[in-house]
Amino acid sequence: MTTSLTTLSTAPAPVRPLADTRTMLCRGVRRLIRYPSLTLMLVGLPVVLLLLFVFVLGGTLGAGLGGGGGRTEYLAYVVPGILLLTVASSGQGTAISVAMDMTEGIIARFRTMAIHQPSVLTGHAFGAVIQNAVAVVVVLAVALLIGYRPEAGPLGWLGAVALLLLVALAVTWLTVAMGLAAKSVETASNTPMILVLLPFLGSGFVPTDSMPTVLRWFAEYQPFTPVMETLRALLSGRTPGALDAGLAVGWCVLVAVLGWVRSKRLYTRSR
Repeated sequence: MTTSLTTLSTAPAPVRPLADTRTMLCRGVRRLIRYPSLTLMLVGLPVVLLLLFVFVLGGTLGAGLGGGGGRTEYLAYVVPGILLLTVASSGQGTAISVAMDMTEGIIARFRTMAIHQPSVLTGHAFGAVIQNAVAVVVVLAVALLIGYRPEAGPLGWLGAVALLLLVALAVTWLTVAMGLAAKSVETASNTPMILVLLPFLGSGFVPTDSMPTVLRWFAEYQPFTPVMETLRALLSGRTPGALDAGLAVGWCVLVAVLGWVRSKRLYTRSR
């Protein structure tokens, strides 16, 4: 009897993946609430760029779209690029949060606890997707306030939301891996900057036809361009091209899977 009681008392606590993931998600959400300045900074950049491009450069750039376009037409053109820029900027916050956990010792403490270890990463990922959703809603609200009028129907909005969530998930897992690989918080804050540049080096702000040959080739084949073109078609009420839609979903799935695999390996290796 004594032996069985001892065995019961020293038995490890059961691991509950869903409950542990929910706990880590709540922790991530509390961090967002506790440090609102980080979220405001990540949302502020896309909003400032939206206002700058529309009100300072929109008249000239809109005229270059063809068909006598102006500031209103350019606003409709640039919003998808700004939304992708918002997702990329939020990824920087994800990398910073992961790097803070890795450098401050909290991960070592989690490893000693009877929790589902992958939940540490999935909690970060789901929390980052929520942050992305909030940031996108804020930027879209600003766009609506300054005159953006999307023509998408219910199916168009459903497709746009689904695509933005898929992009957010892909960028999140990629930046989780960047945060795990970073040696310091400063490095983690700089590494995702390449993602912020991709909308500029694609069709986010000007058509790729206006670019020099080499840059146009890169712009047309980099991952963000088919996503922006598909999003632009959905929000304008048009049916996106099959090639653009296929490439957009394919790139997102590929980046999400590679980011998840890399994150899992880096987390295991850091033990």
